[in-house]
Amino acid sequence: MRVFAPASIGNVGPGFDVLGLAVDGIGDVISVALTDGPPRVESLSGRDAELVPRDPARNVCVIAATAWLRAHDDPRNPIVTIEKGLPLAGGMGGSAASSVGGAYAAALAADHVPEPREVIAAALEGEASVAGRHLDNIAPCVLGGLALSRSVDPIDVAALPVQADWWVALVTPAVRVETKAARALLPDATPRAEWIQQMANTAALVHAFASGDSALLSRALDDRYAEPRRAQLIPNFHAVKKAAVDAGAFACTISGSGPTLFCIAEDEAAASKASVAMQNAFGIATTAHIGPIARHGVRPL
Repeated sequence: MRVFAPASIGNVGPGFDVLGLAVDGIGDVISVALTDGPPRVESLSGRDAELVPRDPARNVCVIAATAWLRAHDDPRNPIVTIEKGLPLAGGMGGSAASSVGGAYAAALAADHVPEPREVIAAALEGEASVAGRHLDNIAPCVLGGLALSRSVDPIDVAALPVQADWWVALVTPAVRVETKAARALLPDATPRAEWIQQMANTAALVHAFASGDSALLSRALDDRYAEPRRAQLIPNFHAVKKAAVDAGAFACTISGSGPTLFCIAEDEAAASKASVAMQNAFGIATTAHIGPIARHGVRPL
């Protein structure tokens, strides 16, 4: 069974570990077959494929596929084929996409149409092995659109309404930021004024998506927690952020743990213009993708 799992933006600015946004047109393609023998990675291709572990015990796709099978008392093991469209340690939900794709494809290979929560639970086992137990990339990758992760244990997620047909630009500089290293920069506690503003921005951002209020989104896509502490990891961060807004984007900030930056714009033309401006401002080699918000998550091919 062959499936497509889309890219996702973790945090979506102020919604640290809580909000995620799926982006269409880029993602991982995963195939799973089942065997009575040991699990294995049949083939790996695509972006950063040489960096993805082939050891089944360390491969998130295999881990997630196996987790789904064991949760359903299936003793068989997965044979996975991975076509990477997403970078490793790029801030675009690459490990989440491979995990979600592995779990979903394993379910289909077992002749089961899984519930979203089943896929999320299995994918979490893969994601946790490399990035920790959080759902801000997994939830939108499964549900599509803007997703809220209210709780990890027990799993409690919700698809949130998205009113406007906005487009997203994702620009990735040629540097790597490991999720665990980026999380280590963040304090366990913050001043009250900081978390009050962060809560206000997160609530306002959700309403902006639900109502299609671009002016509110411009004000609310404002991360006071992770962005100030992670900006140092990203070359020319402030210049790139300014370039996006000057080019017409509503707002711009870090995608997940970085180094990818994303902006949200009115339409394809505006997103394309902002993307070019961001690439120029980085001043180093970059890759870029523009696409609409993905209205659907993981799906069969």
